[in-house]
Amino acid sequence: MNFDRNDENYVYEFIGKNIRKYRKQKGWTQEKLATEANYSKQFISNIENNVHQTFSLGTLWRLALVLEVEMYKLCMEEKPAQTKVFML
Repeated sequence: MNFDRNDENYVYEFIGKNIRKYRKQKGWTQEKLATEANYSKQFISNIENNVHQTFSLGTLWRLALVLEVEMYKLCMEEKPAQTKVFML
């Protein structure tokens, strides 16, 4: 499910993508992250796959600690690369 940027649920979408990115950088499965953070695999899967899974700041903090990444990095929205057009 994709949310419009004006929808308050939009934030969960890009945070979930960031959690997935940093989890994969560590070479971890969802199950490994769930075990390390003491959550269920289904909870992690719902967060990463944007299945309208809400979570607290405490959860975000714990995931950042376990993933060894600054919490703000999980909250950064990735902007699409802009294509430069050169006029001749």
